[in-house]
Amino acid sequence: MTDTVPADLATRLIHHAYTPPAGFEAPQPAVHKASTVIFPNVAAVRAREWKDKTSYTYGLHGTPTTYQLEERLATLEGGVQCLLAPSGLAAIATVSLSLLRQGDEVLIPDNAYGPNLALAEVELRHYGIRHQVYDPLDPADLAARISDATRLVWLEAPGSVTLEFPDLAEQLRICRARGVTTVLDNTWGAGLAFAPFDLLGDGSLGVDISVHALTKYPSGGGDVLMGSIITRDEALHLRLKLTHMRLGLGVGANDVEAVLRSLPSLALRYRAHDAAARELASWMGTQAPVAQVLHPALAGSPGHAHWRALCGQAGGPQGAAAGLFSVVIDARHGQDEVDAFCDALRLFRLGYSWGGPMSLVMPYDLPSMRQRATPQLRPGTVVRFAVGLEAVEDLRQDLAQAMAQAFSR
Repeated sequence: MTDTVPADLATRLIHHAYTPPAGFEAPQPAVHKASTVIFPNVAAVRAREWKDKTSYTYGLHGTPTTYQLEERLATLEGGVQCLLAPSGLAAIATVSLSLLRQGDEVLIPDNAYGPNLALAEVELRHYGIRHQVYDPLDPADLAARISDATRLVWLEAPGSVTLEFPDLAEQLRICRARGVTTVLDNTWGAGLAFAPFDLLGDGSLGVDISVHALTKYPSGGGDVLMGSIITRDEALHLRLKLTHMRLGLGVGANDVEAVLRSLPSLALRYRAHDAAARELASWMGTQAPVAQVLHPALAGSPGHAHWRALCGQAGGPQGAAAGLFSVVIDARHGQDEVDAFCDALRLFRLGYSWGGPMSLVMPYDLPSMRQRATPQLRPGTVVRFAVGLEAVEDLRQDLAQAMAQAFSR
């Protein structure tokens, strides 16, 4: 029996016989989009395994494009396996939903990314999972709160908005001694400021899981939402991957392409954000309305010594830090003045997130965000700056003109 060519044009177009020749190579990986994956025969359907990267079964379980990003991100952070999620928060939720059960307890630092705490307060509580908030600057407080029910400890270095840098190594030692799984929100470090799976450089101490909001520096454009979950332990990775599958989490191939395109410039951009943020943060510390500057790399910022111990040699003698800093506007200036200052900025735009080319600013109502006292902070209103890639002098002039407009005394 010979093959017959279908008579209908539509059928011929769908089942066209041409296959491009092998051997094409270019700087950027190809973009493979698929829900359905075609199998050559029934034996292949039965033989293929979706839990590893040896084959393809369904678009949600991976394509050559997503596999490449996962492998590169694992290399970036020093892990072995990586899962992609639709956002950083989706990655956070996947970890907690996978590893916690009714009656378990999770510990979260008081300065954690707000939606992580909200997830515990509402969604996890519905499942009978308890949580406690611990002082990120006091390892003894963390140690005292670990109980027989504690199954997971979230870590964040530095903390969200106020950027206190914890003694991450000591926190990990405490959790390891108690046999508690640790997961780090490593978005600020981006795999560049320190090695989350090898903090001391000798293989003796590292986190169990690193979660990364790829929305920030890996994307770099302010136009992608994505997260990652990176591990070294194969059994832990499989447990997370099964939850990931059951939740039906997937990412779009074009978003993956955008992150793959940005990764080669990640280290260059991170250093540029860092240098600009340090210069502007130091300058802001000389301005009359500013009571305190919060930047881990600046002496006097809460946890600076811990930053220096962990990040002080990363990438050179100046160490590494992200392009974020916050200031406490002195309490003599009311909320109206602080809001007017933010509104008067022209290059710093009002917006959440960070890591893109445009500088951003956001005032925060800190008392509504913290459950514990904050003696490490001066009285006043916290304003966070995410420094983009604009010229530093232009950003300095923007800050100066806005302060001159808003602060009358």
